[in-house]
Amino acid sequence: MSEWNLDTERTPMLTPSEVLEHIYCPRFTWFMNVQQIPQHEETRFKVLKGREVHRRRATENRDYLRRKIGAVKREIEVYLASPPLRLRGIVDEVLWLKDGTMAPLDYKYTEARDQVFKTHETQVTLYGMLIEAVYQQPVQRGYVAYVRDGSQLQEVAITEAAKQEMRCLVEQIFAIIRTGRLPARASSRLRCEDCCYKNICV
Repeated sequence: MSEWNLDTERTPMLTPSEVLEHIYCPRFTWFMNVQQIPQHEETRFKVLKGREVHRRRATENRDYLRRKIGAVKREIEVYLASPPLRLRGIVDEVLWLKDGTMAPLDYKYTEARDQVFKTHETQVTLYGMLIEAVYQQPVQRGYVAYVRDGSQLQEVAITEAAKQEMRCLVEQIFAIIRTGRLPARASSRLRCEDCCYKNICV
């Protein structure tokens, strides 16, 4: 894990959640990081339930390995940071697979669909990039466990194209922070209805 030798304290880094908020609407980035106006999400049910799920998963079944997907080892609730990627975050599970690759596994308190949610796919890709950077091992796929009704596992392919898209998004976010310019709002006004900044966003 050579990157732990780098200065992770002074290098500005983003979390996957901040990247997802930027995708939802670039003005999240501006309000949070330029204007320094925090969002108040503590009372939102899904946020609280998600935290509860993560807390339980960190303490339950610590010795359980998902052998059906080729897992031979895992670590739980792993904090990873990569200054070159300018990313940091806590991965629910880091998996070592029998084919020599590694993979992230993320728990979600929601029902599964036929395809992985795009936001979940993005988050898993970012976690995969962190694992690859920190452990210096290949990451070709990740997993999302939907736990609202039981536990259904879905696979996410982590491609070079997807990783390049994430690098571009990170650069866009830091460009807003660096210049302080107000970006355009989300393309869909429907997103404004559930936004914590809607009363101050002009």
